Amino acid sequence: MKLRYLGHSCFQLQVNGKLLVFDPFIRGNTLAADAGIDIDAIEADYILVSHGHDDHTGDLMYMAERTSATVIASWEIYSWLNKQGYTQAHPMNVGGSREFEFGKLKMTFAAHSSSLADGTYAGVAAGYILQTESKCLYYAGDTALTQDMKLIGEYYKPDWAILPLGDNFTMGYEDANRAADMIGCNKIIGMHYDTFGLIQLDHKKAVSHFKQNQKELHLLPIGTEIAL
Repeated sequence: MKLRYLGHSCFQLQVNGKLLVFDPFIRGNTLAADAGIDIDAIEADYILVSHGHDDHTGDLMYMAERTSATVIASWEIYSWLNKQGYTQAHPMNVGGSREFEFGKLKMTFAAHSSSLADGTYAGVAAGYILQTESKCLYYAGDTALTQDMKLIGEYYKPDWAILPLGDNFTMGYEDANRAADMIGCNKIIGMHYDTFGLIQLDHKKAVSHFKQNQKELHLLPIGTEIAL
């Protein structure tokens, strides 16, 4: 697996010969623009959507139509896409799992609200667990700390986890560290921080806090890639 950070909560993952993009939000993110991210240069075979908020779906239709990617999302977002005329999509719901050509995907609960920019209810907010023959990756989506994370630790023990850190709308870094304990994962990649004023992160404090708790916290510069 290779993971490229595209800003906010948007990542491109190379896995088993396929390109997955999580929560496309590029053009509305000035930090991504400053880093030289060109949305038209981002390819995708699949687009995974955690929930409907504009900072996770702002470029969903644009990217889907340009790449003809299969969109994986809640039933409600799937239905909304169909109404927009985009039918290359696969619906899921929390607790469900499915074998795809890139690996086995499970949709997990995320404690967060979810609606689309036009006010449409977007179903339950979610995260994803991706299992391949060699690795397990947990993408938490926008979430608070929840007891459900103990089940992820009991049954999956991810090799890597992508967790929100920015506080205010999601977990802050201290709760993210607790989440890492609960899911049994010591390699964490941060997301959902710094994009706007309400989610500014003190990078030194966050990295130090994780290090003190015997964990690696990776705060990837936008546009960079990491091998998982």
